Amino acid sequence: MVGEVACAGGEGTETNPYAIAANFIAYLSCAIGRGVYLPIGNTWHHTRIFCLHIGRSGRGRKGDAVQLVLRIDQALRELDDRYAPQIHRGGLSSREGLVALMHDGYRQGKQEIPAIDDKRLWVVESEFANVLHQGRREGNTLSAALRDCWDGVSLKPATKSNRMYASHPHVCLSGAISPSELTEMMTARELTNGFANRFLMIWAERSQILPFPKATPQTTVDALASRVLEILRFTGADQVDQRDHLRMELSAQAQWRYAQLYRTELNEDQGSEVVNSMMERRAPMLLRLAMLFALTDLQTRVDVPHIDAAMAWIQYITASVRYVFVSAADDARMAQALELSNRVLAFLHDRGQATRSQISTECFRGKVPKSLIDDSLQCLLTSTPPKITVRQADRIDGAPGAPLRVYRLAAP
Repeated sequence: MVGEVACAGGEGTETNPYAIAANFIAYLSCAIGRGVYLPIGNTWHHTRIFCLHIGRSGRGRKGDAVQLVLRIDQALRELDDRYAPQIHRGGLSSREGLVALMHDGYRQGKQEIPAIDDKRLWVVESEFANVLHQGRREGNTLSAALRDCWDGVSLKPATKSNRMYASHPHVCLSGAISPSELTEMMTARELTNGFANRFLMIWAERSQILPFPKATPQTTVDALASRVLEILRFTGADQVDQRDHLRMELSAQAQWRYAQLYRTELNEDQGSEVVNSMMERRAPMLLRLAMLFALTDLQTRVDVPHIDAAMAWIQYITASVRYVFVSAADDARMAQALELSNRVLAFLHDRGQATRSQISTECFRGKVPKSLIDDSLQCLLTSTPPKITVRQADRIDGAPGAPLRVYRLAAP
């Protein structure tokens, strides 16, 4: 089912099918709700998925990747709107704002505001950088609230003056961001506090260049919506007042396959501290994906093909994280070094020559890290032909220490 939606959206358009699939996974996992559960030890897993589409501006087609899913949702509402979840596209700014979208009722003056009984909420955050920006504000607890939502924990008031709360939320999120925004704004705290590793992060950019993309035929959209309705009827998604009423289980073969993966790929060292921290929740992610894939086959038993399909997504996500936070980070660092090298050239043109220390203090006012200055100098020295030269010189007054390195423009 997920593949059919991806292929339908990717045919005749520039939109990457994997991005369409990821957004559909988040939407469907939301629409299913909290009625279906898979017990593993003392934890009951539900199909709650956060996905984050990463792609360069203009090439990622991030906005287009949700359009087919929104069309399917609209067709679903025309068939039976009881099964469609609430959708929020206005952006998130605070914990209180998130709670207000699915609150349990509250008093406003003398008026009683009735509760929102359906806690299914699909958040479409086309500018995910906004969420990261809000998380930097002092006192803002949005990122903590989203962590609780992924876990399914009730959202209680963050302050005594605010009595609004939301019990048993079922929030799923589809976000989009450029790689530069993500690497620049994702702080060490978000990498280590479990916020980042709750997202299925996928790198996806346009799959082809088409000046006149074709819309998915409405008959195809209607057929896909009918399939979605069949799945939601099977799971009892309209029973929003009932939780954990449909139990799932892993077949004996699926248990063996999952155990095999758990002892190997799901817990192996990725060779990068950043990648390890970002993929810390590979195992529960795989289980949630496998649950979803089984439900699209209208069964409550997770079989080996569902585990393997989920593992393929985990591998794709791992490769995406490695590219964005390791390979792409190196590219961004190189671009920054090139920009700094132009400033060094202008400085040497005016000054004639300068030591490494003088470049740091006079050219960059001591505000650029030593490693970046070294990268910029290396770029100039290794360019073809070299744009600067370097020579060693004795320290003034015979002071102890390594010889000075003096840089100047190369002869034309």
